Amino acid sequence: MAVYTHLGAEDLARLIGEYDVGELVSAKGIAEGVSNSNWLVETTGSGEPQGFGGTRFILTLYERRIDYADLPYFLALLDHLAGKGCPVPRTMHDRDGKSWRMVEGKAAALIEFLPGVSPTRPTPQQARSIGAVLANLHIAAEDFPMERANAMDFAASAAILAKCGAERLATIDAGLPAMLAHAETAAALDLSALPVSQTHTDLFPDNVLMLGDRVTGLIDFYFACTGPMALDLAVTHAAWCFDADNAYRADCGAALIEGYQSVRRLTPEERALFPAIAKGACLRFVASRAEDWLDTPDDALVTRKDPMQFARRWQFYHDHGAALLAG
Repeated sequence: MAVYTHLGAEDLARLIGEYDVGELVSAKGIAEGVSNSNWLVETTGSGEPQGFGGTRFILTLYERRIDYADLPYFLALLDHLAGKGCPVPRTMHDRDGKSWRMVEGKAAALIEFLPGVSPTRPTPQQARSIGAVLANLHIAAEDFPMERANAMDFAASAAILAKCGAERLATIDAGLPAMLAHAETAAALDLSALPVSQTHTDLFPDNVLMLGDRVTGLIDFYFACTGPMALDLAVTHAAWCFDADNAYRADCGAALIEGYQSVRRLTPEERALFPAIAKGACLRFVASRAEDWLDTPDDALVTRKDPMQFARRWQFYHDHGAALLAG
């Protein structure tokens, strides 16, 4: 279970009492997630507009991989997007108006609970829906006043792979060292002329909640940053449009891009660079997975994620990416 810090019933009740959401009824640890402690919290509810009369919330204690200096950006972005009608969870502010508090020496935030389930094998209609929602998010975020640099840009991916080294990468798969040169090529790519907004940059299906074909929630914004909208689309495309064997699902791929462009048309520059951007997006996950694979002890009770999954997707974009936005 992904609860690293124990909070007793009295501690939880005291914390919830700092918010105008009613009294604590129950709190259950959430197994999903590997970086933070999370609870599903139920309260008696207050009926106040901030909580929409709701009684269920997600309480998060930020354990690692989060720079507290970034929390104002992450949480304010949620409030900005929610205020514009995007399906994202609103941050609950405490009685002092703060969006997060310190608990046991760690930052804590209470966030609105949203209904829905994450698709395990997205349908084309679901892919089209997420494309449209992503485009709406980009438009809604264009006037967000804060910025955050992308800590996982193409240069960072190249640096991670270089640190791993060809010899160690080869212990994972003989084909992996070839990604070193490709990552250097991606790092040299100039995206400065592309349209920019605030971007999620990690919109895998497990970060999306749906009821049928309708998107009810986008969650886990802790890689969000200011950057090219086309990169966010490429990450989402690479995450949604391949099956378990890494075969490209053309129906989902076409639907996702169609959904996005039904709201926001890509510029000619974005269309021309999309194959290269998609390859760079794949290399981000090649790099992070390779690093985790090599740094995880053999006896650790953790299932490693295979970096070759995204190396194979890189190959698809290399071979066929130019045809994705043709016409």
